[in-house]
Amino acid sequence: MASISLATRLWIRSFNWPLAIASVLVTFLGLVTIQSANLHAGAAAAGEDRKQAFSMVLGVALMLFLANVDYRNWRRWAPIAYGITVLALLFILVAGHHAQGAVRWISLGPFGQFQPSEPAKLFLAITIAAALCRGSYKHLRDLWLPLVLAFVPALLILRQPDLGTTLVILAILTTQLYFGLPKLAHFGAYFGALVLGAVVLLKTNLIKPFQKARLLVFLNPKLDPQGAGYNLNQSKIAVGNGGWFGQGLHHGTQTQLNFVPEHSRDFVFTVLGEELGFAGALLLLVLYSVIIVGGIRAMLVARDRFGYLLAAGLVAMLVFHIMVNIGMTIGIMPITGIPLPFMSYGGSAILTDYAAIGILLNIYSQKDRGVLGNA
Repeated sequence: MASISLATRLWIRSFNWPLAIASVLVTFLGLVTIQSANLHAGAAAAGEDRKQAFSMVLGVALMLFLANVDYRNWRRWAPIAYGITVLALLFILVAGHHAQGAVRWISLGPFGQFQPSEPAKLFLAITIAAALCRGSYKHLRDLWLPLVLAFVPALLILRQPDLGTTLVILAILTTQLYFGLPKLAHFGAYFGALVLGAVVLLKTNLIKPFQKARLLVFLNPKLDPQGAGYNLNQSKIAVGNGGWFGQGLHHGTQTQLNFVPEHSRDFVFTVLGEELGFAGALLLLVLYSVIIVGGIRAMLVARDRFGYLLAAGLVAMLVFHIMVNIGMTIGIMPITGIPLPFMSYGGSAILTDYAAIGILLNIYSQKDRGVLGNA
């Protein structure tokens, strides 16, 4: 009993409580926001708050489970996880579920839909971290492996089409290369090629016309106010209506009259901004700061190179989602259609978010268990 008690005390001491609690609190805030967003949204959106609550329960259970799974196992499991990811993305292109002009989901019948591109981000962070631990990467030609590993799922996701998730994958890859490559010049060469590729992408037909229109509207918001710029304009109006303390739950005009599309999903921040105001937005940002700082702490205390790079990739995933989603709702980022972590409605996204937190919790919890070196 004494040893069990000691083990329990060690677990409690090493567990990153602020990181876990902040994630749960953001989800609760999201539940409140989703419930208000769908108050007058019609039958199609009925019950989203209950479904999200169920996904939250599953997510917390997944987080606690992964917090007790040695993160080093993921290095061995990386090839399997990557193979499953690519097969699922290929299946989407062949027999995926069509919705809203995209093919991103696998239908699970009465259990709803599953979006493989969400866990693909998590598995890719694991795979790239494992690949960067395989060699010395002293030569520029050694970069071919992580680049191929990232670009195969990125291109498959871009075909869905899902530009937002493709950009998330590139953010994860870029971050892990920055922290993983021994020579800054090699990272500079990669980054230059990435910028060149982005220019080529914009000048070709690899991205859809509506995606180009979103970029043009971002550069000139008055270009198409009733078309491609409608979401952006309504979102900015909603956030501006909130003022310091908001219009109050269930009292936001833009929200309750459904002027902002997808306001329980990609534009959930507009509901928070309008109904809870600057105070609600500040609370959310404080909780996100706790999450990001907790992730960075896990990265800095990681026992080995794999844990360090894996934590860097997961933190990059969360930071990119937060910055781009909030940025697009207030007009400082182009609209890309990626969810706000723990806030936006969607089971696949919230489970992926909690899985990332669970892995970060495990990396952090092992800081007091000895040092294994940089294997």
